[in-house]
Amino acid sequence: MDERSPLDRQAVHAELERVQVDFQRFLAEASAADLRRPTAGTRWTNEQLLFHMLFGYMLIRVLLRLLGLFARLPRAVGRRFARLLDAVSRPFHVINYVSSVLGSLYYNHRRMGAKMDHTLAALHRRLDRESTASLSSGMHYPPRWDPFFHDWMTRADLYRYPTQHYDFHRAQLTLGPAHD
Repeated sequence: MDERSPLDRQAVHAELERVQVDFQRFLAEASAADLRRPTAGTRWTNEQLLFHMLFGYMLIRVLLRLLGLFARLPRAVGRRFARLLDAVSRPFHVINYVSSVLGSLYYNHRRMGAKMDHTLAALHRRLDRESTASLSSGMHYPPRWDPFFHDWMTRADLYRYPTQHYDFHRAQLTLGPAHD
């Protein structure tokens, strides 16, 4: 997001609401067989990918706090940290995969819905409290970690990130009768 273009808060709220309804529908309509089915283009099952999609929203709450810290430091510190993280992108991708496999065991389809509701509600509240100045603060990120990460991202960008991530992975789900 460009610092000159303000974040459309209502659009972000609408995105979060759309995702909440969509995610809850997936959980309500998915059969046990649907959840165990492999996804398209990943090594995860549908249930594991649904957790990964949820985790994108859980992660953003941590990244918003991390940005608050790095925004107070010289940019060079954040740039070095992002480069270090980029350098370990290969192990990160393994950890990312395994964490969704394991995370879906605890936050399985029975628990995911409540966790998504809680997480999105917290993001709605936090977004409403953000000032225009805080939304333009930013830090460096490791772009090799995720196709939606950019070298420099503002807090406004972070509010948009998890829905981009969600929509990307949504297309990889193989739920429903069309995939039987």
